[in-house]
Parts: sequence; C-alpha cells; structure tokens
Amino acid sequence: MGKAINVGIVGTQFMGRAHSNAYLDVGYYFDLDAPPVMKAACDINKNDLDAFCKRYGWQTQETDWKKLIERDDIDLVDIVTPNFLHKPVAVEAARKGKHIICEKPMAMDAQEAREMRDAAREANVRNMLAFNYRRVPAVCLAKKLIEEGKLGTIYHFNAVYYQDWQIDPNVPYLWRHDKSKGGSGAHGDMNAHIVDLGRYLVGEISSVCCAQEVFVKERKKPDGTMGQVTADDAAYFMARFREGALGVFLASRMACGRKNFLRFEIFGSQGAINFNLERLNELEYYSLKDDPAVQGFRNLIVTEAVHPYIDMWWPPGHILGWEHTFIHEVGDLIKAIEKGTDVQADFHDGMRCQQVIDAAIKSHDGGKWVDVPEE
Repeated sequence: MGKAINVGIVGTQFMGRAHSNAYLDVGYYFDLDAPPVMKAACDINKNDLDAFCKRYGWQTQETDWKKLIERDDIDLVDIVTPNFLHKPVAVEAARKGKHIICEKPMAMDAQEAREMRDAAREANVRNMLAFNYRRVPAVCLAKKLIEEGKLGTIYHFNAVYYQDWQIDPNVPYLWRHDKSKGGSGAHGDMNAHIVDLGRYLVGEISSVCCAQEVFVKERKKPDGTMGQVTADDAAYFMARFREGALGVFLASRMACGRKNFLRFEIFGSQGAINFNLERLNELEYYSLKDDPAVQGFRNLIVTEAVHPYIDMWWPPGHILGWEHTFIHEVGDLIKAIEKGTDVQADFHDGMRCQQVIDAAIKSHDGGKWVDVPEE
C-alpha cells in the first residue's frame, strides 16, 4: 500500500455530497495503492458542516478554508464552493503544494482561470477540472469512434443543456442569480459542460456569436426584499471550430419539463452519433458504410466489459448512473497522484473552456462574432 491521500473538501452542499459519495466508493472499484482518506471538510455554516460530516464520515472540520489548506495532513484540496471562491482557494492550495480538483465553471473569467492554471503548473501539483461528463462510458465510446475515423470529417456539433428549476418565479434569490458571485448564470454553469464536450470530442473553438437573456428580472431574498437577477437564465451561441466544423450550444434553466437534459449530436462525412444524458448508458451511432438495406441509427447499450470503465462494474446490461461519473473522476485523479502523471480534464482545459465562455459573453454584449484566444 502507498501513502494515504488525505482529502480536504471546501463546500458541503450539492456537489460536496456527490464528491463525498465518490471518495467513499472509489476504493471498492478502482485498483488503488491507497484509497483517499476523507480527512477534513470546510464550510462557514457550522450547522451544515456538522450534518455533512456526520452523514458522510469526514473526520475533522474547519470553518476557514485557509486553515484547511495550511494543514500538513491535507494532500488534496477539493473545491466545491460558489464560483467566486474557486481562484483564491485553488491558487493558495497550489502555493502550499496541494493537489487540486475544482468544480466547474473554473473561475469568474478567463484571467482568473489562467492564474489558477499557472499556479498549479508552477507548483507541479496534479490538477483536475471536474468535467464529469467526460467520464460517461458512452461519451468515452463516442470519443473512440471519432478518433478511429468512423465519422469521417466532422461537420456539426450541436448540443443543448436544459433544466427547468428556475421556471417558477417564486424560486428564491440565490448566489447563482448574482453575476458577481457566479460570473454568469446558465451560461457558465451549463454551457461550460457542453463546451468542454465539444472541445473533447471535436477540437478547439475559434469564434462564437451569442445571445443571452434574463427572463425573471427579480426574485425574493430570504429577508423578504427583492433581489435583481444579473446572471443569465439562458445563453445560446453559435460557434466555429478550428478544424472547420460548425457548432450550436444552447443552455437554459427555463426549459419547462427538462430536468437535466444534456444532448449532443455530431455529424460527419461518414457517420453520426447522438447522446442524451438522461439515457446515459446509450449511444446512437449511424454509419454510411452499413448495408443500405439495414442502414439507420443503431442504439448501442454501453455496458459491455470492452467499453470504458465498465470492466470494474456489473455484468452487461446492468446500467450505471450519474453518480458513477464522479467515482470515475476521483479514481482517475487518485491514480494520477499516485503515479505523478497528468490527468484530463486539467486546469488548462478549464481555462480554454472559460475563454470560450468569456468570448460568448463579449459577443452578446457587443452584438457580433468574437474570436476565441488561441492560448
């Protein structure tokens, strides 16, 4: 057995729960020299922190993230805070020689993201941006098909990410409604995922043209006063990929009836694929090379041992769920820490995604196409 990797998590809400579940389970399924130890959790709200530690088994507590990072017994810092805290926590963690995993979007803007990337590089610590949908086996299979040339030249990447949790105007005002806390709304929260998938599967994006909208202008705060919503409810943009493909990225929290609907289609000169996160064990595949008599989209059930990650799980046909993507993510990160190797998606990927997000915001503000920086 190798040296234990002690984890300190900053944040205890929704994503803190998802990451905690991954730390609890990863050692049962990944062949690790030493499974991660859930050493310390941090939150400014003591009541939330107490309940979180009790439920998930975090050994100790801190209410100040700086104290958590200072601790000699913390090796990996997990950042699941509101977006405005990502940069200060990550940069300080890197300076202290801690490995880092950070939730998306990476930062408030691309400049912050660059500073985070550079700090991690300078410190030579393993760093991961938590784009967990890269680790859906069906998405990994899509990547393999593309790399093998099964789709030929890629012409189109069309993606949507729809939710409806803000459709009720009585949903209370949250930090996510405040641009100064989140950097953006649905755009950074949801488009970040599908932008990363576009980069992962098709390549770099060269230019964008975006429209955003806030549909519910005010929401009630906990104290009864009304707060102005400054973060977008929806952001739609067109894109050109560096290698010539066209893209469409649509994100909305106001899509009535859609709970967590992420779907992408990729069309090439020799075939096509279609993926829907709400059916994450399936991938639709079409090939021009098939016999015309039986040509059509095939629905592949991605649960065979030959498929990515599946060999560590269940017999064929026994499906995986959303939570398994975090176990895959944490397992890959822990193995990279053990071996001293790089891991994807890393902070450079997060920065490149943030550059696309920023360019889209600039496009909306200026009403024109905007180029994405090449670096």
